[in-house]
Amino acid sequence: MDDKEKLSTGKSLKTCCGFHWRGKASCLIPLITLPILIYGLSKNLPEYKCMYLVVNMALFWITECIPLYLTSIFPIVFLPLFGIMSSEAVCHLYFADTLVMFLGGLFIALAVEYSNLHLRIALGTILIVGCSPRRLLLGMVFVTCFISLWISNSAATAMMCPIVKAVLLEMSSQNIFDVYMTQEQEPVEEGDSPHLSMISLSFYFGIAYAATIGGCGTLIGTGTNLTFKGLYETRFPNSKETLDFPIFMLYSMPLVVIVNIVLLYLSLLVTHMGMFRANSEIARQVKRGADNSDLVKKVVKERYQDLGPWTCHEIQVIVVFVFMIVLLFTREPGFFTGWGNFLNAKHIGCSAAVMLPVALLFALPTQYSFCKYCCGGPPFTGRSMDACLSWVYVHRNTPWGLCFLLGGGFALAEGSKVSGMAGMLGKAMAFVSSLPTFATIAITILISLFCTAFSSNVAICNILTPIFCEMALAVKIHPLLLTLPSALAISTAYHLPVSTPPNAIICGYAGIKTKYLAVAGIVPTIWSFLLLWLNAMTWGLVVYPDCKSFPDWAEE
Repeated sequence: MDDKEKLSTGKSLKTCCGFHWRGKASCLIPLITLPILIYGLSKNLPEYKCMYLVVNMALFWITECIPLYLTSIFPIVFLPLFGIMSSEAVCHLYFADTLVMFLGGLFIALAVEYSNLHLRIALGTILIVGCSPRRLLLGMVFVTCFISLWISNSAATAMMCPIVKAVLLEMSSQNIFDVYMTQEQEPVEEGDSPHLSMISLSFYFGIAYAATIGGCGTLIGTGTNLTFKGLYETRFPNSKETLDFPIFMLYSMPLVVIVNIVLLYLSLLVTHMGMFRANSEIARQVKRGADNSDLVKKVVKERYQDLGPWTCHEIQVIVVFVFMIVLLFTREPGFFTGWGNFLNAKHIGCSAAVMLPVALLFALPTQYSFCKYCCGGPPFTGRSMDACLSWVYVHRNTPWGLCFLLGGGFALAEGSKVSGMAGMLGKAMAFVSSLPTFATIAITILISLFCTAFSSNVAICNILTPIFCEMALAVKIHPLLLTLPSALAISTAYHLPVSTPPNAIICGYAGIKTKYLAVAGIVPTIWSFLLLWLNAMTWGLVVYPDCKSFPDWAEE
C-alpha cells in the first residue's frame, strides 16, 4: 500500500473500533464487572455471584454485542458453575409450561399465515370501514389490534406491512396525497429511497403501535406477557391470584387495550393527519384523499377478490383457532368449573389448551377431494394431501431463538431467587415504603417504560420483574398489584426499533428513520402510563380484589 493511502493512527483505531466493537465489548464487560464476582467468591456470597451473572447478561442484552439468544444460555453454564442451581433444575426451566404455550401460539399464528386467513380478515375489514385516509387508518389500526390479541404482535405487524405498502403505492400513482417527503423537507442522498411523508408514516406507526397495544390484551399476544406469567408463578407458586387466560384478558382489555387503541388513533389523527388544523397542507391532502376514496377502495377490493372464495383450508384454520380460544377460556376460568378443574387429576396448564389445536392442524388435510375415491374404484389420486400446517413451513418461520430468550429469563429469575440476589435488591428499594401505594406503582411503571425504550422488552422483563417481586415483599404491597402494571408497561415500547419487534419490522420494511419513530412515540407513551396507572388503581382492583391488602401466602 502507498504511504498516501495509509490510514492515520487515529482513523485506523476508529475504523477498528467501528468494525470490531462487539468483540471488544464481549471481552471488556466481564472484566469490568469482575470485582462483583471476586467479592462474592471471597465472602462466599451466592447473591453476588448471581449478581455478576445478571449484570453481564443485562449489559450483553442491552448492547447486543453477541446475539440475544446466545446470551440467554449463560444460566445453563454459570448457575451450576457458581453453585447456585443444578444443571437439571436450570435446564428444566427452558421448556416450562409457559414457554410451550408461547411456542404453540407461534404455531397457531403461522397456521393463520399459511392459509392466508389473515389477509382475508384485514382486507375485508378495511372494505367495511371505508377507504378515506382517516377511515383507512381506523381500519388498519383496529384490525391489527384485534389480530394481535390472538397471534404474536410481530406476526400481526409483518402481516399488515404489505397491505399498507400496496395502499400507499396506489395513493402515489393516483397523486391523491404526498406519499413521500420532498427534497426540501428531508434531503435524500443519491441512491437512497425517499422518506415517507407524515401521512404515510401514520399508517406504519398505527399498525406497529396497534400490534403492541393488542399484544397486551392476552397472554399469547406478546412474549413479554408469557415471560411475566412464568416469572411470577415461579416466584409465587402459592399465589391465590392466578394469571389464567380469561382473567388476564379481563384485567387488560377495557383500559389498557380498548381505551388505549382509541386514544392512539386520535393521537395519530392530530399529530400526523392534520386534525384540528383544517388550513394545514396535511389536512388539505387528507381531504383530497377522502374525496378520492373510491380509487383506494377499488385497489383493496381487487386484492380481496384475488384471494378467491373461502377455501376449506381457511375454514378449518378459523374453526381450530376458535377452538383454541374456547379451550383457553374454559380451562380454569375462575367463575365456573372449567374442563381443567374437572379433569385435574394432575395440574393441566395452558400449554395443553394450545398444543391440542396445533396437533389438529398438523393432522387435518387442506381439502377433502380424496373422499370420492374412498368408496369407488380407480383411478386413485396420485397426489399427497397437504396438512393445514406444514412442519417445513413451521421450521423455516419459527423464531426458535425466542424460546432460549424466555427460558434464559426464567432460569435467571429462579437463580436470583435461590441465591438471594433478588431479595437483596428488593430490600434496597424499600425506601419507597414511605410513599403511598399509588406513587410506588407509578414509579415502577415509569422505570419500566424508561428501560424498555433502550433494550428488548422480553430481556427487560426478565431483569425487572424479579426485582419488583422482591420489592413488593419489602414494602408490603401485593406482588401482583406492583408487578402486573409494570410488565404491561414493558410491552408498550414505542420509541426505538430495538425495543420491540413491531418497531423493528416497520423501520426495516419501510426504511423509517429512528428520529421519526422516537418523536411519534411520545404521546402514546404518555397515554400508556396514565392508563396503566389508572387501570391498576381502579379496574385492576375489581378484577383482583384481594390485591388491596398484603397476602399471607407472600410470607411463605
